[in-house]
Amino acid sequence: MTEKINYYLDITGEVCPMTFVRTKLLVERMVSGELVEVRLRGKEPLGNVPRSVAELGHEIVAMVAEDGEGPEGVHQLIIRKK
Repeated sequence: MTEKINYYLDITGEVCPMTFVRTKLLVERMVSGELVEVRLRGKEPLGNVPRSVAELGHEIVAMVAEDGEGPEGVHQLIIRKK
């Protein structure tokens, strides 16, 4: 990824629905075109956060496993605000 990440959010210690709530609140404060890297883990957050963000019309740029491939590993989710 060569684009500059504007914000970082670590929700690896959060559980649903707070994982999405914290992500949504940050994205709402961002300017269109800015990027946020969200670190998350767990089956529910890995499924719910990207889906919910996309349903709001924002772009999922990437989802990369940082620490293990399974749902208990940490993943990086890159979101571009539309």
